[in-house]
Amino acid sequence: MDRLKAAAQAHNVALDDDDGQFALAMDAADPLGHLRDEFEIPTVGQVTGIAGEQSDALCTYLCGNSLGLLPKRSRRILNEEMDEWAAKGVVGHHRHSKGRPWISYRKLIVEKMAPMFGASPIEIGVMNTLTVNIHLMLAAFYKPTATRNKILIESKAFPSDHYAVESQIQWHNLPADALLLAEPRAGELALRTSDILDLIEQQGSEIAVVMLSGVQYYTGQVFDMETITAAAQAKGCVVGWDLAHAAGNVPLKLHDWNVDFACWCTYKYMNSGPGGISGFFVHDRYAQDTELARLTGWWAHDEETRFEMSNRFVPNRGAAGFEISNTPILTAATLLGSLEVFEQASKESLQEKSLLLTTYLEYLLHRYASQHIRIITPSDSRGAQLSLLFATDKFDAVFKALMSAGVICDERKPNCIRIAPVPLYNTFADVKRCADIIRSALASR
Repeated sequence: MDRLKAAAQAHNVALDDDDGQFALAMDAADPLGHLRDEFEIPTVGQVTGIAGEQSDALCTYLCGNSLGLLPKRSRRILNEEMDEWAAKGVVGHHRHSKGRPWISYRKLIVEKMAPMFGASPIEIGVMNTLTVNIHLMLAAFYKPTATRNKILIESKAFPSDHYAVESQIQWHNLPADALLLAEPRAGELALRTSDILDLIEQQGSEIAVVMLSGVQYYTGQVFDMETITAAAQAKGCVVGWDLAHAAGNVPLKLHDWNVDFACWCTYKYMNSGPGGISGFFVHDRYAQDTELARLTGWWAHDEETRFEMSNRFVPNRGAAGFEISNTPILTAATLLGSLEVFEQASKESLQEKSLLLTTYLEYLLHRYASQHIRIITPSDSRGAQLSLLFATDKFDAVFKALMSAGVICDERKPNCIRIAPVPLYNTFADVKRCADIIRSALASR
């Protein structure tokens, strides 16, 4: 809140205005404002299917936590790869008119992606989609014994995580209680770090893997990854993180935090497109661990001898030694376009704008409708997402009002609306418009 007040003072505008002058001043002075032009923003008519006075106006897209917008560079690079395929066929693997031979495409991706995760390129891999990579990482790092066989996740983990972990336990013919759930306290939705640490302290000798979400998909809570990783490893646990809602959203230092492994999708805040390719991290202390049993494939073989076809597996160094198949170029191309956009802004500037956007949204919601809304995202541990709970008799009307007006967000039944102003392409005017429509919808009820 202090940041908002300071910004209002710096621009000589009132924070509590109703005409949107604060938002206009913030957008005019936004050092990242030019990045909005890097994205294709749908119109109101396109997203609502409704013709009308506002149908040609740009929509207010606040759903980057679910699917990011299309970077214009991604369209261009994808078209270039299609043209390369048409013009060269298989030769494009080694000779490429844009200097991006397909055989080494992964290197372009991991070199650009590594700084976003506080990692070196050797620690980053790119393949598959998120849940497949979770299974592959657990195949390598989940080594249950008679006394240490539990996997710790949060009780309201994204269903795919829950199913993946549950099926891994079943695959090893272990009892159902090998799935250990971290539960929030009665009447609370966010998990307290102290409670997670207590659970690890109490049962750590039985836990093989701790695998929580970096950002909890429902509440938007950012977990204290550094502290939890250290505590779990002190008890002898392997630590992995699902970073689906953290990637491209919050600061990450996976190497320095000593994380064993992590996985993420890239179609949310990283804007690679629906069902886009997934990334993963394996700490470089495993870079030359050829004895680490894993599920393998040809592309994980040492690149220097891969084409000798010896059928004697020698893993690549680092995360590349876990990449089972060659990089799918068309999905990697759309990710490459987004990564080029990220390179135009520092992590610090993106984080600063993100905090200002969510704080402004929180301020407006408290001011306009505090009696009707419960914000369940902790103010001291969040990224770009705010999760709002509404009374069930108001929820449907509010969500319908937002979507009908071309304010795109998402719902989680029975009464949660998730709103995510993304610093790469959202504006303070977007936030103001969203809050105004919520206010109007609640008043009309």
